[in-house]
Amino acid sequence: MSSAAQVSVPRSRTRLSPRSAARLRRMTLRGAAIVYLGGMVAVPVAAVVTKGFGEGLTGLRTALDVPGAVAAIRLTLITSTLAALISSVMGTMLAYVLVRYSFRGRRALSAIVDLPLAIPTLVTGVMLVALYGPNSPIGGFLDTLGIQVIFTPIAIMLALLVVSLPLVVRSVQPVLQELDAAEEEAAATLGASAWTTFYRIVLPAIRPAIAGGTLLTFARCLGEFGSVVLVAGNIPNKTLTAPVFIFQLANQFRPVEAAAVATLLFTLSFVLVLVTGRLLHRKEED
Repeated sequence: MSSAAQVSVPRSRTRLSPRSAARLRRMTLRGAAIVYLGGMVAVPVAAVVTKGFGEGLTGLRTALDVPGAVAAIRLTLITSTLAALISSVMGTMLAYVLVRYSFRGRRALSAIVDLPLAIPTLVTGVMLVALYGPNSPIGGFLDTLGIQVIFTPIAIMLALLVVSLPLVVRSVQPVLQELDAAEEEAAATLGASAWTTFYRIVLPAIRPAIAGGTLLTFARCLGEFGSVVLVAGNIPNKTLTAPVFIFQLANQFRPVEAAAVATLLFTLSFVLVLVTGRLLHRKEED
């Protein structure tokens, strides 16, 4: 007798449709992004806010009662605002030069713009001390003129301007590269001056990028610690900044007060971003 024939029964496989597979990929990528963002940003922010304001405003009141606290926050806001405004003007000029002009050394200049991103902020502070310190040639010369840089608000401004240099430049530069230079050439042909061409044609197109870069600069300066701690001298009511003040509170085993002041700085920066974004949105609607 012949052996019984074996009949193989194929297994049923559930296959997703192309639309369902694409939806699953989108959900997976979206979920991974949300989890990463929550772990890196949302959870630490929530921890700081909970630590600082878990008992209401008690921690903030106690921190503000420390001598020099209010002056430190005021100095940080003033220097950050001035640094952001200066960077918005000079950064836009640098971006315009890098995009619109061709000259020898342009690549080197572009690399120098990115240098503050590669240099640790503590090294930036050491460089400023070596350059403007009382024992350096430049610092000694300025001292003879009655100008002291290190351990003054001037040093804080220099440190903030150095560490935030690339932010406005790299925000404005891509927008300038996408603009058609023919419009500027046409305006020049019609007799418009260089300033009129820039003000009426270029500036409206790059204004959102300038605002975004300025906000990034302000936020970066608001929390700068590494370079400032070396050049400021950290004198209460004179050169003590809010990030250094938070560091001092943490070293004094006062984490609640440190978290409260840190939350205050974060809230100020976040509210400014929301307000500026709203203003830009209204401007685009008009």
